[in-house]
Order: sequence, then C-alpha cells, then structure tokens
Amino acid sequence: MRRSAKKRSSKPPVPHEDPPQYGGPRNGGRFRFIDLFCGIGGFRLGFERAGCECVWSCDADKYVQKTYEENFGERPEGDIHAVAVADIPAHDILCAGFPCQPFSIAGVSKKLSLGRKHGFEDEKQGNLFFEIANILEYHKPAAFVLET
Repeated sequence: MRRSAKKRSSKPPVPHEDPPQYGGPRNGGRFRFIDLFCGIGGFRLGFERAGCECVWSCDADKYVQKTYEENFGERPEGDIHAVAVADIPAHDILCAGFPCQPFSIAGVSKKLSLGRKHGFEDEKQGNLFFEIANILEYHKPAAFVLET
C-alpha cells in the first residue's frame, strides 16, 4: 500500500510576532515608560514591542539624539540636570541605560590613568544615578529597569 506524499511548500515560513500580552493601569491599559539616557533606543524597541508607550526620553549626546530622532520621529531631551523632575510626564516604568564607565573596571582604570575622578565623584556621568533616584522618589513608578 502506498502512502500519499504531503505537498511541501516552496515558500519559507513567514515570521510573526505574537500580539502584546501586557496591560497597564494608565492610558487605556498600556504601560507608560520613560527612556532615560536612551542611546539609540534599545529599551524603547523592547518595551514598545511589549505594548508599552514611551512618553519621554533623554540623552545628552547630540549624535545619539539625532539617531534616536531618525529611529522614532522625536528628539530626546538633552541634559537631565536641566530638566525639572515635575516636568517629566507621569509613567509606570522608568528605563535607564546610565553610563557604566565611572563604575566598571575598565572605565575606572582609564579614568585613574588620566587622573580623573570615578564612581559617584565623576561629575559628568557618576552622578546620573542620583537623578534616577530623584525621579523615582517623585513619580513613584510601579517598576524600573536600570542597565549599565
């Protein structure tokens, strides 16, 4: 007895993303997040694909700002020190990719070799953690994600 062979499709399978499974307490069931020290938008891509809405972003690097604007159609705010905490929109999640250089072994070694301060004493990058703490204290989001 001969079995009939199944036809094989010559087309490769089409990849797809599952619809977002997340809901939140604000904005019609979507979590709202802010994107601090956003770089070119890695956090934003992931959180938007999970169904969240970015309501504010910042990064002090002008070249990063330009790339982020090309990627997402909006330019991030500049220096976080120049922004009043109350002017940052309400949000459910705070995402921050603050610089690791003042704290990493490689970064500290480089700064020491150049005679520069490191850790929290690094006035340009080391104190960004305290800006995050101020925002968390003021806005009290449900969650936060910090990446170094």
